[in-house]
Amino acid sequence: MVREMTKAHEELLQEAINVYLSSLKYLDNFVSEPATKYGLSFEQYLILHTIADREHVSLMDIASERKVTRSAISRQIKVLLQHDYIYQKPAESDRRRLYLHLTKSGEKVESKVTDLTTARFDEWITHYGEDKVRDILDFVKDFSSQEMNDFNNSKQSNQ
Repeated sequence: MVREMTKAHEELLQEAINVYLSSLKYLDNFVSEPATKYGLSFEQYLILHTIADREHVSLMDIASERKVTRSAISRQIKVLLQHDYIYQKPAESDRRRLYLHLTKSGEKVESKVTDLTTARFDEWITHYGEDKVRDILDFVKDFSSQEMNDFNNSKQSNQ
């Protein structure tokens, strides 16, 4: 079934495409830029930040919190190990459980990227105002929640 769009909706669609082409697809680069200076993706930095914030954190803890597969986090951990930003150490109570820790260079990189990210976000708040930033974040959360709910419902009805 093909639905015809009203002229107003066609114009909104074109405007959405233009916003995507001129702005949204660059937002990820803008957000992740502080981490790329250190050879990291933003996801890898977030893992470093989680390790810095917590004393006992494992790969499985991070995967569970982010609602992603163990292998997805494992690939990120591998890069962090290769950069010598983290190391793994068995838990005292269960030697099979490996806790993640920052190396000295990992501590420095995490701290620097945190400072850069915080400064960048503070600039956004200063430029746009706290209320507008909250409105944008609320909209994105609502949009994401609704779209994921619709996506999951359509997947279930197609099974």
